[in-house]
Amino acid sequence: MEISLEDVRHALVELGRLRFGEMQVEDAIREIVETTHSMFAVDGAGLMLCDSAQHLRSVAASDDRFAHLEELQIRHQEGPCIEAFDTKELIGATDLEQDDRWPLFSKAAVNREVRAVLASPLPYNQDAVGVVAVLSERSRPWSPANELALLAFTDLAALLIASIIQGEQQSELAGQLQGALNSRQVIEQAKGVLMGTQGISARAAYEQLRSRARAERRKLPVVCAEVVQGAVRLP
Repeated sequence: MEISLEDVRHALVELGRLRFGEMQVEDAIREIVETTHSMFAVDGAGLMLCDSAQHLRSVAASDDRFAHLEELQIRHQEGPCIEAFDTKELIGATDLEQDDRWPLFSKAAVNREVRAVLASPLPYNQDAVGVVAVLSERSRPWSPANELALLAFTDLAALLIASIIQGEQQSELAGQLQGALNSRQVIEQAKGVLMGTQGISARAAYEQLRSRARAERRKLPVVCAEVVQGAVRLP
């Protein structure tokens, strides 16, 4: 069933009350995920937020299969949600069995009945703090209407996430987000060091840092902190 933009508009109007604090933020996020699932008529929908190690962790999911996205992408350090998060762009995979962008992840995902994924980065202050995604157990082309709909639901989720970060109420979720933002700041500083000393692009600097973290089996923020500290010690 194809999504109509009128249906999306109606759903967003119905969810509009979430912006005015009529329920707990965690419950509001779950309602967005459930509405996204039903609107797309998919086999799973969910919202993932990064932790202090910059791993995407599931906060709300409409189907148990969504947990596979978290597990497999952390294990293989690749996948559509990670790419959406890293590039801050909408990423779609219509058939993972035929997709060679993430070979390790795709093979494992197909074995667990995850065949198609559409992932949208969750923005905050010109950066990404997570991803909203939908998945299908069958190959599925994602239409422009699908993409616009997911972006609209992502924007609503982003408003709620911003309210958590900026609010005075402390919670486990708020702590996770603050830790993620702190580690992201160190990563951006390390990227700047490599860009300045090696004359490379931001993307190349990030890939170099991530490759080093993988090779040394250490957390990315720890590696980045060492790079920044090394630059500070230079005369």
